[in-house]
Amino acid sequence: MTPHYQRHHVQGPFDPLAVLTHLATAGLLTDYVVYECENRWYLAGDPVVDLRVHSDRVESAVAGTRTVLPWTASPWGALSDALTDLPVHDWRAYGWLSFELASGGPPAGDGLLGHLIVPATELTVTTDGIDVRTLDADLPARLDKTLTGVPAQAAPRPPSPVNVRTDAGTYQADVAHAVSEIGRGALEKVIVSRTVPIPHQVDMPATYALGRAHNAPARSFLLDLDGRQAAGFSPETVIEVSAEGRVTTQPLAGTRALSADPLRDRAAREDLLTDPKEVYEHASSVRVALDELSSVGGPEHTHVEEFLTVKPRGSVQHLASRVSTRLPQGRTSWEALGAVFPPVTASGIPKQAAFALIHELEEEPRDLYAGTVLRATADGALDAALVLRAVYQHEGHAWLRAGAGVVAPSRPEREYEETCEKLASVAPYVVAGHQQGEGAVRRPEEQE
Repeated sequence: MTPHYQRHHVQGPFDPLAVLTHLATAGLLTDYVVYECENRWYLAGDPVVDLRVHSDRVESAVAGTRTVLPWTASPWGALSDALTDLPVHDWRAYGWLSFELASGGPPAGDGLLGHLIVPATELTVTTDGIDVRTLDADLPARLDKTLTGVPAQAAPRPPSPVNVRTDAGTYQADVAHAVSEIGRGALEKVIVSRTVPIPHQVDMPATYALGRAHNAPARSFLLDLDGRQAAGFSPETVIEVSAEGRVTTQPLAGTRALSADPLRDRAAREDLLTDPKEVYEHASSVRVALDELSSVGGPEHTHVEEFLTVKPRGSVQHLASRVSTRLPQGRTSWEALGAVFPPVTASGIPKQAAFALIHELEEEPRDLYAGTVLRATADGALDAALVLRAVYQHEGHAWLRAGAGVVAPSRPEREYEETCEKLASVAPYVVAGHQQGEGAVRRPEEQE
């Protein structure tokens, strides 16, 4: 028998950040993803379906049964097939996919290139209340009890800001090498990134709450899946696909810092809109996004909806555009994601040449950085955020990461400064954990 979700509602008002950080640390759900989209926060956990993506297969675990779906050139068909005809009515899936899933580079140490779950419980949190979908008959009572401890407003502990002005010489040398490769015609653009280690464990829910209060992201997320943790404030979506088949992507490229001075920010905005290097970098990214979506929806249905607007995103402002198309009959949202993933704004032009240079210059896999955290539903809808402006924690290590788009006129000193500006969206708001492992979800049996 296919299980059906029970529904429950808890009347607000609530501070969503207070609710989410409280539930994330209270042990109500295990293996969870928080995904914010359009003023709604989805908290999904207690997997009933577990999908893990490797370099040659998608492994699906459902009710104790393990299925292996091989893939070679592309994982998107295997992912779509793994989610087809699940023994869960009206399923919704959450999780992450790594940059290396498309770039072909080596995965992180555990070999995973992606991890998706279909949750037993999904909470939709707004200021007005909490809508519950759950396969666990006891969950509503446990939720009501847990909510009695939620404060009126989120109040994380004071942060331990991270120094991001490190390793300037190495990064600038990498940018200079990328400029020389562009100059000899090997490629047109590449995003070169750098990692900033954090010298202590991170309280991820508290960091998420504090960082979200100081950012204006397109999407935000907090996750803990099998010990891999991330919290971030995504400046752009990789892809948005509606149940009706409307597809959009939102390339952002071109950056200036934001400050507390409106006059200074307005001047920076005008400079951004007229800087030849920034406008060229952005227009090139839009051109690629248009070509990529055309490969799915056809040139006649693909167009630029917005061009060269400016979006504030935390500590910076970006040139932004929006490209859209429609899915033709027989094409899936996963194919649309595959057409643009990873987006040109996090890889380069052309992508294969950019991948090769990224693998040459960057010592460790990107993993979640420049990958995606996503939400997919049984009706074909898919919403995927680009993983930037985030903090990461796994196997006892925590770090930040940021990059800059390098084109022919790039100057190494300026690109380094741009990474510092982007890291300022997260680095000041990192909250230290009290002890080793703090910030992870604690299972109910560990709450004694």
